[in-house]
Amino acid sequence: MSPELNPPTTRREFLKDTGRWAALSALAGLTLPHVHAAADDTIRLALIGCGGRGSGAVANAMSAGGLVLGDDGGTKRAALSGAGGPVKLVAMADLRRDKLDHSYKSLSESLRDLIEVPPERRFLGFGAYRQAIDCLRPGDVAILATHAAFRAPHLEYAVAKGVNVFMEKDFASDPGGIQRILKAGEAAEKKNLKIAAGLMCRHSSARQALIQQIRDGALGDIQLIRAYRMDSSYAMPPFPRGENELLWQLSPGHPYQFLWAGGGLFIELMIHQMDECFWIKDAWPVAAHGVGGRIPGSTDCSQNLDHYAVEFTFPDGAKAQVVNRCISNCYTDFATYIHGTRCAAQFSGNIHAPTTHIYKDQRTERSNLTWRAPRETVNPWQAEWDVLLSAIRQNKPHNETRRAALANLGAIMGRAAVHMGKIVTWDEVMASNFQFCANVDALTEQSPAPVQADAQGRYPAPIPGQTVEI
Repeated sequence: MSPELNPPTTRREFLKDTGRWAALSALAGLTLPHVHAAADDTIRLALIGCGGRGSGAVANAMSAGGLVLGDDGGTKRAALSGAGGPVKLVAMADLRRDKLDHSYKSLSESLRDLIEVPPERRFLGFGAYRQAIDCLRPGDVAILATHAAFRAPHLEYAVAKGVNVFMEKDFASDPGGIQRILKAGEAAEKKNLKIAAGLMCRHSSARQALIQQIRDGALGDIQLIRAYRMDSSYAMPPFPRGENELLWQLSPGHPYQFLWAGGGLFIELMIHQMDECFWIKDAWPVAAHGVGGRIPGSTDCSQNLDHYAVEFTFPDGAKAQVVNRCISNCYTDFATYIHGTRCAAQFSGNIHAPTTHIYKDQRTERSNLTWRAPRETVNPWQAEWDVLLSAIRQNKPHNETRRAALANLGAIMGRAAVHMGKIVTWDEVMASNFQFCANVDALTEQSPAPVQADAQGRYPAPIPGQTVEI
């Protein structure tokens, strides 16, 4: 696979080689313990989806085992003592044996006896999530790290079993999936289950500090937010005839290329920054419209467009512009900017870095800074696990389901506006039950793929004016 075909990565995707775990331990500020504490204090984990994100989440969970939460709400770490309480991985599930085996080997070599997953607790197939979750006790944690199409049924099953959840983004591919996520979140609330969602920027202390500045009026009224992610191409080759088409669509690097499976590349790449826009405004958008397309002569066989530009409108009339371009040999950018009536600010930087500061006026230049957020001592990927495990151990409310699902719904609204060529409103998307794959719960290895390649191995891309996604 050429570099342009590699799936998008984030800092959670640590399992390129086992040596990189040393960097993770240093980043977390914790020396990982090598002994078990009392079994009745152990929070047990089941990993469903053994790619880099899921495996990285396991390491974050182990590090969070060394967390101490003070009465004042502050946190500190206790290296070696496991003062936060022991955490252990006890079950794993995936569609592919090679992914599961690679994840198990890497985690076992790096985290040693914190990984206790014998062969009989390593499950394969579309129904493997149920077997893995069944290995947990009420109060343990299921890590849901498969692709968006499967998040709702996996979350529903975990909640039914009385299990806490950490679920990675994206949370659903379509409005129908979001409706299921919202209902599962409500059921979890009634059971006092803790649900964490992988929109880690919400746990960035630097961004939280800037949000407080915004709420205190430092920028004046927010009128415009600009969010950019412009990368190289993620083009997909033709479907090779003779393979199992469903499993090929779900193989590494491919789910982002299909709207039914991963929601498409636009949401995969931009959901964090769209969530930032909604957080900054402390509101959901009332409408979205946008444009997108492909470069002439594109050989991409996926369902994605090469570029998207979405304008969100908020209840007070303020705007957020979200721009995504995936074309090689072009200018690249990865940042979110805010413009208020008093001055501008930068909310985030490259690869979600906490590049967070306020400018003296509207010029977004480093020489024009007037305020900079305090340096982060815990990275957001770790902080979200610190909060989750603290809530479990101290039995404090923690349910991010609704906020995360609605952020994903806002992203779906923006994608639909581009693909459909229409202005899409929040009321429309909230009322929608549209699904790309209505039988996702019943899929097996023998199922036909929800979308079929043409004779050239290409898949249908959205056509504005004809496509329906709401």
